[in-house]
Amino acid sequence: MRIGILTGGGDVPGLNPCIKAVTWRAGERGWEVIGFRRGWLGPLAFNPDDPEGGEAHLMRLTHERVRTIDRMGGTVLHTSRTNPRFMREDMLPDFLKGKFKPDANGMVDCTPHILRVMEHLGIDVMVTIGGDGTLSYSAHLHIQGFPVVSIPKTMDNDVFGTDYCIGFSTAVSRSVEHINALRTSTSSHERIAVVELFGRHSGETALIASYLADVDRALIAEVPFDLPRLADLIAGDRARNPSRYAMLVVSEGASIEGEGVIEHGEADEHGRRRLGGIGEILGEEITKLTGVGTIHQSLAYLMRAGTPDALDQMVAKSYGALAVQMIEEGKTGFMTVLRDGNYATVPADTCVTGRKRVDIEAFYDTKAYRPRVAEVNGKPMFFY
Repeated sequence: MRIGILTGGGDVPGLNPCIKAVTWRAGERGWEVIGFRRGWLGPLAFNPDDPEGGEAHLMRLTHERVRTIDRMGGTVLHTSRTNPRFMREDMLPDFLKGKFKPDANGMVDCTPHILRVMEHLGIDVMVTIGGDGTLSYSAHLHIQGFPVVSIPKTMDNDVFGTDYCIGFSTAVSRSVEHINALRTSTSSHERIAVVELFGRHSGETALIASYLADVDRALIAEVPFDLPRLADLIAGDRARNPSRYAMLVVSEGASIEGEGVIEHGEADEHGRRRLGGIGEILGEEITKLTGVGTIHQSLAYLMRAGTPDALDQMVAKSYGALAVQMIEEGKTGFMTVLRDGNYATVPADTCVTGRKRVDIEAFYDTKAYRPRVAEVNGKPMFFY
């Protein structure tokens, strides 16, 4: 058995423990593991007609090579947001240019090349660790008949079909730590702190971090907010605080009512521009409306930096072990998941059959702009 493995999308703490678990469990069975570097860009850039040069896109994983990687964050395989099914011609490796017919949007599907690479390298099963983008392509390969195993990771915890994605717990823990640390400077200057967190479409990270850090107000990606009303609320929070400061958390995907999300930079090959900047704009507007000085802090990559916490280590290693266990039983075409506190599997294309978002009615006050956990009995461990 020869297993291929890759990590795609944004990095999160927990990827290395998962890679290690797959490698060690596969090694116990006498199987070989080949890592592809930089997500789906690895097999895309591998040229079967130049296999020696293609080695730069591979990492042959062994027990010794991965022995200590779980002590580090990030991914030793590196990552990218490449989706071989939707590629611009100018983004292709030179040896692939002109070999695929563009669709009406000028995009090409390189799946025939990916399948050729898998056959050339003798890959029996691909284990892919990623979010919606990475796993949607895995689902596509599954539909094409190639054996895949998907493992969900994203600090937003927004892959549909699972209660938990690798990286979420550490992102929340980092956020709570930094939010509370910022209280000292905010209090010293008697200001309002605006802390911006990652979260393009799902506000679960901001919701949980705000709930645990007990901030005054929280803005999530799912609910547009009224700026004047928010300014009045947060100014009132500051006035009532004996230390004369207030804390506001905002998802990068949050938006002012009637306006779109804040984007910047050039669009990637999938037409997506970078999010970010809502926190800075909010700080300026709140100062204009209230006359109170603000501190703006975007936590950004600090949320996904460093070593994974215990929960992410536990889930990552368990997902990896589950993947190998099921492959040994002859099963592929699935995604590892946590449901109701139990490890399980669902079909690989589950991730593309729905959207996972915060349950606004149950867990968020749309008038007060803050978490509202009215009932806990029978609710999921992570509020969504």
